[in-house]
Amino acid sequence: MTSEASGAPKGNLRAAREELLRIINLCKSVELKGLDPYLVDIEDLIKVIRNHFPMWRNSEDLCLDAEALNQISSVVRMQGEWVKKRATRLYRDPLLIEERIRSLPSNKLAEIFLEVWRPIIELEQLTIKCFREALKYWGDLLPLSERWKKTGYIKTESQKIAIEEAIKEGALSDESFMVNLEKMWLELRNASPKGGKIRYWGFIFSDTYKETTRRAYLASFLVTHGYARLEIDLLEGEIFIVPNDKPVPPLEGEAISFPITISLEEWRRWKERREAEREKHITPQR
Repeated sequence: MTSEASGAPKGNLRAAREELLRIINLCKSVELKGLDPYLVDIEDLIKVIRNHFPMWRNSEDLCLDAEALNQISSVVRMQGEWVKKRATRLYRDPLLIEERIRSLPSNKLAEIFLEVWRPIIELEQLTIKCFREALKYWGDLLPLSERWKKTGYIKTESQKIAIEEAIKEGALSDESFMVNLEKMWLELRNASPKGGKIRYWGFIFSDTYKETTRRAYLASFLVTHGYARLEIDLLEGEIFIVPNDKPVPPLEGEAISFPITISLEEWRRWKERREAEREKHITPQR
């Protein structure tokens, strides 16, 4: 600890040191927060340091004085950079621009506006040539009754095409499709409790991803042809499949399509879940 300087009251020394600390903190905050350096009155801060300088007698006070001067010099440096940056970017103060605009006469403002105006509306004009082309087009058109007669529509069996594509891709075997469908329906009825439902993923899941997609494909036809129906629990986010005792023909009207994604990631999650359940049910041998 150093003794207080002789000849100066302790209260004055303490207040002077606190004022230097405030100067240091002010300069640091300008740099850290990116404030306008011209908000700091440099001349006023220099006067404060000059007034307090005769009071310093020990090294700690002199170091504090030097630190305050150093921080002030940093603010001066930032002021120079601030001016240079705005000069290189052709910076104009918004208030000066506003005053400049207000001082211009209305006719001068109109001239400037016309020079920089880039309209986004395009004006198109109909010509005699355009009218002739339009009349020729409508004149060459046949009546609607004649045009509709020439339009032919071919009704295709989308189910048959989908099955052939599935066999080609390897999702189904060459075995009769209805035989596969009947087997799948019987398996679903045996796996479900009487009049009950089972989880959709639990039913279609297999040890391989390819077999899982094949079972999902067959399950979609079970639902489409009325062998089964889907029940969806929106709260739990679960999908269940329920077998019908006998095929129920679909009702007339617009069918509702409910896509179910059979992704490889989802299949892997189900596989890990199944393996964990199997390990849980395995009892150690004594």
